[in-house]
Amino acid sequence: MNSPAAGKQVEFFFDFGSPTAYLAYTQLPKIAAECGAGIVWRPMLLGGVFKATGNQSPVLVALKGAWMWGDMERWAWRYGVPLLKNPHFIINTLTLMRGAVGLQLRQPGQFQRYVDAMFHAMWVEPCNLGDAAVVAATLQKAGFDPAAFAALAGDPEVKAKLIELTDEAVQRGVFGAPTLFVGNEMFFGQDRLEFVREALLR
Repeated sequence: MNSPAAGKQVEFFFDFGSPTAYLAYTQLPKIAAECGAGIVWRPMLLGGVFKATGNQSPVLVALKGAWMWGDMERWAWRYGVPLLKNPHFIINTLTLMRGAVGLQLRQPGQFQRYVDAMFHAMWVEPCNLGDAAVVAATLQKAGFDPAAFAALAGDPEVKAKLIELTDEAVQRGVFGAPTLFVGNEMFFGQDRLEFVREALLR
């Protein structure tokens, strides 16, 4: 996992339920490495951001949603990464994002493996991660103990931290995912990664 560098860094606000966040996740480590920058991973609850900002998933707008899936396929082809439409989308990611926060707090060495497993299960071999049994099987496959994970995701401190991170995102101007910051400069969308690269190279 990339760690925040003493100098340059990019903050990555994400939610596993966003296919564009997945696309950004596939490219950001390479960009950060090329720029000598660290990545600060910022899990947030996209549903909470939408509620706070009055926004909604673009797929809920029929014509826009139909176009967007095709556009994401083009970007996946350009990046050379797999992307499959999850038939269970939209998925409630509350437990998944609590898990991300919990691992950052308690087991940071396991965080990247968890992120990789969840993005893979959501957008590469799309599973219904809104189903607790499917989540448990996915965790077990990735080498995590489902019972320990459930306890971690249910920890009051972890729950409070996810709320805090989501509130912080909104206060900083975030209205969707992925959102990235280089310093105080905000970039929204995986199609803005070249601007992120330019900002890191200044």
